[in-house]
Amino acid sequence: MRHRLAALALLTILAVPATAASTSARAADPLSICLDEDHPPLSAHHKGRPDSGFDVLLAQAIADRMGRPLKIQWFESKLDEDSSPQLEANALLSDGRCSLIGGYALTTDSLVKPGVPTARLPDFAGATRDDRRRRVTLGVLAPSKPYLYSPMTVVLGPKARERKIADIGDLAGLRLAIESGSLGDAILMTFDKGRLIDNITHLVPGRDDLLGALNRGDYDATLIDLARYDAHRAAHPDTAIAASGYYYPIGANRGYVGLGSDPNLIEAVNKALSDLAAEGRIAELGKQAGLTYLPPREPAILGDVWTKIIQR
Repeated sequence: MRHRLAALALLTILAVPATAASTSARAADPLSICLDEDHPPLSAHHKGRPDSGFDVLLAQAIADRMGRPLKIQWFESKLDEDSSPQLEANALLSDGRCSLIGGYALTTDSLVKPGVPTARLPDFAGATRDDRRRRVTLGVLAPSKPYLYSPMTVVLGPKARERKIADIGDLAGLRLAIESGSLGDAILMTFDKGRLIDNITHLVPGRDDLLGALNRGDYDATLIDLARYDAHRAAHPDTAIAASGYYYPIGANRGYVGLGSDPNLIEAVNKALSDLAAEGRIAELGKQAGLTYLPPREPAILGDVWTKIIQR
């Protein structure tokens, strides 16, 4: 019996450093986060320039809180009719390119179970020819708590800088420009049964320079994502366009999204986000990145945005 107890004691002693080593190894694993390479001031990755953006700073802060090194997997999100941001995000996660996607718009539609079993990967840093061809079996997405509210805002051209905007109806009589197929397009075209239609000029996204045309005075106003205005202002500090201060009342929160198969990761990220928010660090990081930071709003996950817009 004495020998058996001694043997058990020895196993216990040996097990302690082994468990500690295992925990340490997990903690040392990089926290891998996918970020859009061209979405300033949220995230930006360009050759010859340091990585920048609010989501870069926040990702590092979260990795530090979790005691893990940070690894960013950069990807390119293309705005075209054939692309699906939610399927591309799912493919990146399901292929193990990263554990989280940052800056993800939290809407019911963006979090539904995929209607197709597989999807192609978006272009990402380090992708091979085979990566661009193959399809990935998709998982189910799970969101973190939100960390940023991302509204649409009215931006005014030089000839309308002094116009007071308290509602979309205050745009009546102005020359409006909007990108075809955008959320702003749907809002302006359906407002008050089409009251603004005759004043709207549609531009082609990716081909026409919406904010450049507004800056030249070709148009008087547009409706775009607030972060996009922030990016323009940072790149063109002498711009003639101005923020109206009006935010469209239907907006989406942004947060992280991972796979539902890893709930422990989402829980750990939520804990880090709560701590950082309580300390005021998230707002500080937004200011550091040149972002007009607005804290998350209810509902945490936006419902059917198209129905809400049409009903208004």
